[in-house]
Amino acid sequence: MALYEQIKEAMGELDEDEVMKLINEALANGEADLALSACQDGLNVVGERFENSEYFVSDLIYAGDIMGQAVGALKPALSSGGGQSVAGKVLLCTVKGDLHDIGKNIVKSLLEASNFEVVDLGIDVAPEDIVATAKKENIKIIALSGVLTLAIDTMKETVEAFEKAGMRDQVKIIIGGAPVTAEVSKLVGSDAWSLVPQEGVKYCLEWAKM
Repeated sequence: MALYEQIKEAMGELDEDEVMKLINEALANGEADLALSACQDGLNVVGERFENSEYFVSDLIYAGDIMGQAVGALKPALSSGGGQSVAGKVLLCTVKGDLHDIGKNIVKSLLEASNFEVVDLGIDVAPEDIVATAKKENIKIIALSGVLTLAIDTMKETVEAFEKAGMRDQVKIIIGGAPVTAEVSKLVGSDAWSLVPQEGVKYCLEWAKM
């Protein structure tokens, strides 16, 4: 089996030791880009298994941890000698009134693995702080997370804050978390929504190319 397929399979199976062993092998062969791609595709497998109820939230968290380790090992090789350029900047946070960060942290790991520079504002972040940071850092992609139902109101207030600042047409906003649905996205006024981290990253990659 080719190294790419081995890494993809090991990531999909959440085999941390095997993933890191193969990552080191890829580094020795000068194949850091290939290894990163394989890890990302392996995470897609994890996402599919989560959607099919084969994996659970705890598995997603573990996958995020493995990916974080893999990216940490690969980063030096990716950032030197013609590695991938930064895909873009993403502002990420859990909105005001919500203190959950598990989902946010998984998304952060996946975004960084896709070569995004992530500005993580943490948890319980007010709309005005999100807008101010986006303006100061010139960030065009905003990812809002929330697990509690009350987060929906804050997400809506955040979109409205961008409108009041005259910046709504300059940014793309994606929302995610337990209470999020297509109807909630429409109510909030976001550009996209996702309950699966990998899908959310795909939206960000598409927007970064625009």
